[in-house]
Amino acid sequence: MFTNCTPELARLLPNTVLMQCQEIQASKGTRLFTTGEKPSHMFFVLTGEVVLERPGSKGELVVLQRVRQGFIGEASLNSERYHCHGLVISASRLVQIPVHAIRAALETDPAFAGRWIHMLSQELKRLRLQCERLALPRLQDRLLHLVETEGAEGRYPLGAGLKSLSAQLGVTHEALYRCVALMEKQGLIHRSQGDLCFL
Repeated sequence: MFTNCTPELARLLPNTVLMQCQEIQASKGTRLFTTGEKPSHMFFVLTGEVVLERPGSKGELVVLQRVRQGFIGEASLNSERYHCHGLVISASRLVQIPVHAIRAALETDPAFAGRWIHMLSQELKRLRLQCERLALPRLQDRLLHLVETEGAEGRYPLGAGLKSLSAQLGVTHEALYRCVALMEKQGLIHRSQGDLCFL
């Protein structure tokens, strides 16, 4: 049985699923899955960073989700095909979870089904906050909102860096660099040990 998991996973997943999980290491640039493939696994990010992205109408890649700890690919549990790409953007430790094991447990374990629904409702709340953030017209306000809702004690870990964060905020990386530089000059923020810190 897979035992080297986070307390969060140990509380959520039944032993029948944990027995089929596997920890893997993935280097930057690894494609976990591709749009259109039949779902075989979902993943839980232990360390590192993974994004869900989809090609836009003009060939650009649109970042749908950015995960440093949590599930990737769970939205495809009951789909015939993955709806986006799963890309590792920073060397990561992941738990690989067979989709068939989750499906079987949801059908036979009501307690697990309840825990799974609760986890999905928390993810829905987080995504609603992301939509609220992207509706803000000023980039500075989006940054403040991000730290307030997803940071801790005025600090937000940058992970793979500002370039990755810019896609999450719906702006170019050049615009984000300019905004951060201006806010640093104004004494509103500073960068420290890989975190964006608000003063």
